[in-house]
Amino acid sequence: MIEYQNILNKNMLNVLKDILKQIQNNGLSNNNHLYITFLTNHKKVKLPNWLKKKYTEEMTIIIQYEYYDLELDKDNFSITLSFNDIKTKLKIGYDSIISFADPSSNFGLILKNKSKIIEKKETKKIKSKKDNVINFANFKKN
Repeated sequence: MIEYQNILNKNMLNVLKDILKQIQNNGLSNNNHLYITFLTNHKKVKLPNWLKKKYTEEMTIIIQYEYYDLELDKDNFSITLSFNDIKTKLKIGYDSIISFADPSSNFGLILKNKSKIIEKKETKKIKSKKDNVINFANFKKN
């Protein structure tokens, strides 16, 4: 069976990687700016605790004027951004990215379906609640 959705997702992610590589090599030109929305609680995301507390589920960063030290790896990228004049390094796993867009070019891609992410979380919550339930039918009276 051909997994079309997986192939499409992988290639959409490659589009983002190519865009980040262009930004790394050439900077941003004209009015270009990139919005990247990602899951903050993903295992491949590294943020300071004060940002994680503020953005417990997801966060959108904007790469435009003030960004520093953009580095790309196979599984993630890191960037330093300024939050209230505090330079902060973020490490963002590509698997955590929900969407990205460049409004100045009228371009954007959704990499993860948000409703599926919420659905998975709800399923985990229900499952963990079921794990805490004791079935008294398993106990016999002596």
